[in-house]
Amino acid sequence: MLPDQIRIQKPPETGEAQGDETPPLPQNLPVMPLRDTVLFPGIIQPLTVGRPRSLALVQEAAMGDRLFAAMLQNDAAEEEPPFDRVADVGCAVRILKLVRMPDETQSVIIQAVSRIRAEHLTQSEPFYRVDCAPMPDIVREGEELDALIRSARDLMMRVIELSPRIPQEGAAVLASIESPGHLADFIAANLNLSTEQKQELLEEPRVDRRLRAVTRLMQREIQVLELASKIQSQTRGRIEESQREHYLREQLKSIQEELGEKDEKTALVEQLRADMDETGMPDEVRTEADRELRRLEAMPSYAPDFNVIRTYLEYLAELPWQRRTDDRINLTEAERILDHDHYGLEEPKKRILEYLAVRKLRATLRGPILCFVGPPGVGKTSLGQSIARAMGRKFVRMSLGGMRDEAEIRGHRRTYVGAMPGRIILELRKAAVNNPVFMLDEVDKLGADWRGDPTSALLEVLDPEQNSTFTDHYLDVPFDLSSVLFIGTANLLDPIPPALKDRLEVIRLPGYVEEEKLAIAHRYLVPRQRKDHGLKAKQIRFTKTGLRQMIRYYTHEAGVRELERQIAAACRAVARRITQGKTGGVAVKAANVSDLLGPERYLPDVKLRTSTPGVATGLAWTPAGGDILFIEATVMPGTGKLTLTGQLGDVMKESVQAALSYVRSRANQWDIDPATFRKNDLHVHVPAGATPKDGPSAGITVFTALTSLLTGRSVRSDVALTGEITLRGLVLPVGGVKEKVLAAKRAGIHTVILPERNRNDIEDIPKDIRKDMTFHYVHSVEDALPLALSDGRKPRRRSAGTRRRKRRKAR
Repeated sequence: MLPDQIRIQKPPETGEAQGDETPPLPQNLPVMPLRDTVLFPGIIQPLTVGRPRSLALVQEAAMGDRLFAAMLQNDAAEEEPPFDRVADVGCAVRILKLVRMPDETQSVIIQAVSRIRAEHLTQSEPFYRVDCAPMPDIVREGEELDALIRSARDLMMRVIELSPRIPQEGAAVLASIESPGHLADFIAANLNLSTEQKQELLEEPRVDRRLRAVTRLMQREIQVLELASKIQSQTRGRIEESQREHYLREQLKSIQEELGEKDEKTALVEQLRADMDETGMPDEVRTEADRELRRLEAMPSYAPDFNVIRTYLEYLAELPWQRRTDDRINLTEAERILDHDHYGLEEPKKRILEYLAVRKLRATLRGPILCFVGPPGVGKTSLGQSIARAMGRKFVRMSLGGMRDEAEIRGHRRTYVGAMPGRIILELRKAAVNNPVFMLDEVDKLGADWRGDPTSALLEVLDPEQNSTFTDHYLDVPFDLSSVLFIGTANLLDPIPPALKDRLEVIRLPGYVEEEKLAIAHRYLVPRQRKDHGLKAKQIRFTKTGLRQMIRYYTHEAGVRELERQIAAACRAVARRITQGKTGGVAVKAANVSDLLGPERYLPDVKLRTSTPGVATGLAWTPAGGDILFIEATVMPGTGKLTLTGQLGDVMKESVQAALSYVRSRANQWDIDPATFRKNDLHVHVPAGATPKDGPSAGITVFTALTSLLTGRSVRSDVALTGEITLRGLVLPVGGVKEKVLAAKRAGIHTVILPERNRNDIEDIPKDIRKDMTFHYVHSVEDALPLALSDGRKPRRRSAGTRRRKRRKAR
């Protein structure tokens, strides 16, 4: 195979309109800078000339050889660009026709003759003149060039087919071009390229490179044109389908009118209007509803917003704007219902009856919102149901636990896809009345994230001065919530923000003691579980001893949920025995509880754990109610280091330090060798190490445990202590006394040592519990020692002479 030959191809020559031969190009030509226009040899194009320098150039050229150089200016915004801001490569063009326009501009039809390169500027005024040199095409002949030419022709034919801006006559012109350079220039001139891309192609003298460049650009152009054609086809199809559907619907509408029938949309609009008439919505709301109804009536049913407006109007028509239930408050009946549904809880019942009494005297009471606070399983939610029964209202419950989106309360705006009202409006729509008892369960479990703060959204809902005009984002019209009786429940008050807590009237529900749990089990839990498991009274019978055994050794809680689960487990075990024919009935007694429920889960180890010096029983408050905890202290040879374990918080650690400091300051008075603290290490531990513990109320218990350890006298097993201490030995008041006393009662402890300033808190404890327990009130820790230590006396104080003899002996 012979190597490719290199030859120089001259640019195409163009004659006059009469067909005369074209004289050779002169060496010196005037230069016209062009804005956003790149000319290629062989291309005929009109130009509008308006700049003074360009007008002067055209006038002179028209009177002479009709030739000038057209070159791209770098910045199209410049009115008179300097010559160094004009491209070096352009085209020599010939004026074919010159037309003077009415606005004193001139329209020039020109034909590009050949590529040229500007070499020297010879004139600047009144226009530029340059010495220029021709740029002939460099053609590298061979098979590769033939392949490039064929590929370029095929691709350009596809572009002409797809592009609406290239006339179909372009295909005939393309077929008639034989020169590869002219082919490349024709393609470059007709592609949708940027000015910079066209200038790069103009400046390239090698034809094979130009053909590769335009081939690459045509491939991209074909992809864009095919995608645009596909989109246009799909759009045209949808429009045609929409027009066809509209035409058919109009025909159907005309037929229905002739038959006297109503179309579906008309019937829907009339039904919505009738529903809104019945609801008695306020004038402001009705104005908005009528406006949306008119939009719906004028909108075709296939429009995207049709169902959005329809759903909105249905919500408005279904809300209870005026529907309500009449209160029938009878305090005697309300008290009977509360006593029937709940055992004990005397203080909460009393407050509820007072609340109902005021509601009866003044129906439009705008008072604080009730909030039941207490450990799990004590009946907070069921109290709300009882209030609804007592008032003759419907009951609605909404759980707030884990809610983190403000839109759950206020709803979403209708501009969002899938928007809907908030839970408040949805629950009222479901209740179908505007004055139900609305329970907001687990208020303390609300959270906040990037979607907003639901707690803040509740401020408007629970404020009697604002909720009469509550505006849901979806409805965008005010809804009156002032008739709704909101009741909240929570296990803790601390997580509730102060602004929301200020709107709540807190009613605390304490945990149950053993006698109350026994009565609740007989009255409520056993009948319910017996019914749920399909058992009859003669098939399973729970005795008091059996239930006490469950309460003491299988549950450890303030409420009764775990007790109910144990009763259910006993029912399942008996049901299995009955279905297998092993028995006809079982009486659950203390002796056979372990056969039904397995080994005992909780053992009363207070006496066992406090039998040695260094262990004292304290009282603690937890979210699940009160509880007892043991403070253990031990001593070992060392260097006076104090070790604290049991996952203690900072406050509790400080209480241990304060207790130890007070014990060391009184060591000589209590017959404790001061050298003990230098030669030994102390370790204070609070069992149940996986549970975090904090707070100052264990201070007196820690002091008692340390004193017991260092004096060798054990703490009484039937005594529990609580109170914060100071470095002066004073005992300060603490909170949660009621829950702590109930925990002591459940653990079998009958003597409780409390700070003197907590004496009044005992009045909150039921009388039957106070009757079975002994309370001691102390001002200082020294008052607590004779009550807590086993021999009932204070540690013996040394005389001054004894202390001196001991010190001399130690030296």
